[in-house]
Amino acid sequence: MENNTVRDIIAYIVENLVEFPDQVEINELENDETVTYQLKVAPSDMGKVIGRQGRIAKEIRVLAKAAGQREHKKVMVDILD
Repeated sequence: MENNTVRDIIAYIVENLVEFPDQVEINELENDETVTYQLKVAPSDMGKVIGRQGRIAKEIRVLAKAAGQREHKKVMVDILD
C-alpha cells in the first residue's frame, strides 16, 4: 500500500460525505516517519466532515492511521478551515 492509497481512502470518504466534492483538497506533507494530510472542504461542508462531537473526523483519522500502518508510517489528518 502506498501513501497515495491512504490519500485515496480519505478522498473517497470525504467526497461522499460533502455536498461539494469538487471543492475537496488534500495536501500531503511527508517527514521521515510521519505523513500529514491537510484536508480542506467548502465552508458549508465543514460540519459534515467533522460530525457531531467530532465523531466523523475521528473515524476518518482512525481509518487513515490503519491504512498507514502497512507502510510503517504515522498518519495524521488535519482538517483546515
